[in-house]
Amino acid sequence: MPTFVVTIDYMRTLPEIEAATPDHRAWLRGLLDAGHLLASGPFVPRSGGMLLVRAQTQEALERMLLEDPFAKLHLAMYTIREWNPVLGAERLA
Repeated sequence: MPTFVVTIDYMRTLPEIEAATPDHRAWLRGLLDAGHLLASGPFVPRSGGMLLVRAQTQEALERMLLEDPFAKLHLAMYTIREWNPVLGAERLA
């Protein structure tokens, strides 16, 4: 299954982001439990974040991202890049 790096850039104020963060993290937990999410977390300083995700296709990943509360509330924008891990790939298995 392909691996993708998703960068998230906030488009709203940090208080608006923080208000939606519990729902966003619950959505992430669902991706983790389904075996899609490998890692996630905010940037420092908190201007956005990054996801490391496995999905069948980029289109499938795009559909998943539409369910993110940040997307539903128009709080963030996403950049998706397919990634080919080489060194350390065994740690992602």
